[in-house]
Amino acid sequence: MAKHKITAIPSIRRLPSYLHIIRQSREEGQEYISGTVIAQELHLEPIQVRKDLAITGIVGKPKKGYPVVALMAAIEHFLGWDEIQQAVLIGAGNLGTALAGYQEFHYHGLHICAAFDRDTSKIGTSIHGVPVFSLETLPIQIRNLKATIAILTVPSSNAQEITDILVGAGISAIWNFTNVKLKVPETVVVQKEDLTSGYAMLCVMMNASRHE
Repeated sequence: MAKHKITAIPSIRRLPSYLHIIRQSREEGQEYISGTVIAQELHLEPIQVRKDLAITGIVGKPKKGYPVVALMAAIEHFLGWDEIQQAVLIGAGNLGTALAGYQEFHYHGLHICAAFDRDTSKIGTSIHGVPVFSLETLPIQIRNLKATIAILTVPSSNAQEITDILVGAGISAIWNFTNVKLKVPETVVVQKEDLTSGYAMLCVMMNASRHE
């Protein structure tokens, strides 16, 4: 089965920021929020916000905007954040430990249920409440935990080898924090996070602002 082509990637990337603002408005007791208010908070054009929200299927009311609770539910459902996703963390080093302690994942339905490492000093311990198992037990543990997502933070030299094990164990999605372009079957989706690209953008923008 071929992978589905996602055509609204920029819109999808903006939705979490919208959700954060909408949650704040709910905490402030507001029943409705307009696309214009969201746009102002994020320095976007209101028409762009309305187009982005339209992909969730929700429709705003003239002069009132969007009902806050319904809008939150629409975004969370579109993103799949209204269901708990069981994830395993592969690599309990510095980055893996930081991700295990990132509390925002809980609000988005991502539950890191286990971590795996080859370091014997880490096996049998826990990081931020997440138990660390031996990498050798990966296939059976994934099946027992019914995990569908793997967060990959291992050294790049081991990335493909471990990916092959993950795929064989039934993992259907990999969040790849390594520098390797992983080879996977068409039935497995991969999202690569390139931290150096983000840093490169930061440096270029910083240098540009200095010369304005």
